Amino acid sequence: MQPSIWQILIVAALVLILFGRGRISEMMGDVGKGIRSFKQGITEEEANATKPAQQIDSKTGDTSAETSKTADKTAG
Repeated sequence: MQPSIWQILIVAALVLILFGRGRISEMMGDVGKGIRSFKQGITEEEANATKPAQQIDSKTGDTSAETSKTADKTAG
């Protein structure tokens, strides 16, 4: 059983009455901002994945390459 055009119009009218035209457009704007920030996050993630990984030690501020060189010098 498919909804008729009258049922769809009644539901649309109720939604418009409950939320108001301004609230619906505000929600759609928020959805658009969310999609835009999601796409930006994906783009940044891909850009970071293509760069060579260089981790920074949070305690000393050394990069992982410098830390391994220092460990080699002290071990040998």
